[in-house]
Amino acid sequence: MPGTKLSVVVTRRLPEAVETRLKELFDVELNETDKPFSREQLVAAMQRADVLVPTLNDIIDAAALAQSGERLRLIANYGSGFDHIDVQTARQRGILVSNTPGVLTDDTADMTMALILTVMRRFKEGSNLIQTGDWQGWSPSALLGSRVGGKRLGILGMGRIGSAVARRAKPFGLQIHYHNRKRVHPDTEAELEATYWESLDQMLSRIDILSINCPHSLSTFHLLNARRLKLLKPTAFVVNTSRGEVIDENAFTRMLRAGELAGAGLDVFEKGHEINPRLRGLDTVMLLPHMGSATREGRLEMGEKVIINIKTFADGHRPPDQVVPAML
Repeated sequence: MPGTKLSVVVTRRLPEAVETRLKELFDVELNETDKPFSREQLVAAMQRADVLVPTLNDIIDAAALAQSGERLRLIANYGSGFDHIDVQTARQRGILVSNTPGVLTDDTADMTMALILTVMRRFKEGSNLIQTGDWQGWSPSALLGSRVGGKRLGILGMGRIGSAVARRAKPFGLQIHYHNRKRVHPDTEAELEATYWESLDQMLSRIDILSINCPHSLSTFHLLNARRLKLLKPTAFVVNTSRGEVIDENAFTRMLRAGELAGAGLDVFEKGHEINPRLRGLDTVMLLPHMGSATREGRLEMGEKVIINIKTFADGHRPPDQVVPAML
């Protein structure tokens, strides 16, 4: 669409610098309230925009796309994950979809390591003692956690983030194991001294810590079902900074409450912001409100990618971060 000023609707507030640049380049409608769009508001936005800039809270399924009308031509997602968008249906309707890959790798990997250390060393429980005023002083037997060094870390999904987690974990003395759809390059394996497991089941039975770093798809939904979770040692810890749908959360919660797992650090949940109430109140579980991308630098870089994708599209070219069927 060279020479035209695109109409862009943004569904949530973005960093001020990003919104300012969007307004300079396009005819932009911002969500000043920052309240999530209702389904009706989302459909209406799709009907009046050339470009929609949604976030992971906006469910753009086939039914919503069927009501989008003829104007919408690009969904420039603010985020790397796109499982909330029916990309196939969008494609059939001539609507391109782009995302913001690679921006949050370091931020998410940093938080993964923080969660591993937090749950293994029982930092949450220690902090709670201080906050509630119940700490009675040091004791040689109090709050004994697990030493990190020498443990086996199993990484489920050795992509950009999984590899970044491995690079952070190795200096802590963790042994790196991984399961992935494809084996990584031999040079990467050698660098990380990583052991590849073709069988996920076999890896699960041997590791001390599981880091989930794979995307949510039809093939990974409940990949960690009740049977597979039972393969983990009762002394094992689970950290999930990827997608909540990868775990059967009900089975997982039952095991945590029964003491069949040592603990967990979770930044994502199967039903989004609807947290299973039985996960709350467990001393061995650290729950975070989807903070993997929550750095100022990361959110700015996400916005910059969104702008580049829209600007490239406006100039008559395919967005550099277009989601294509091979990615699904």
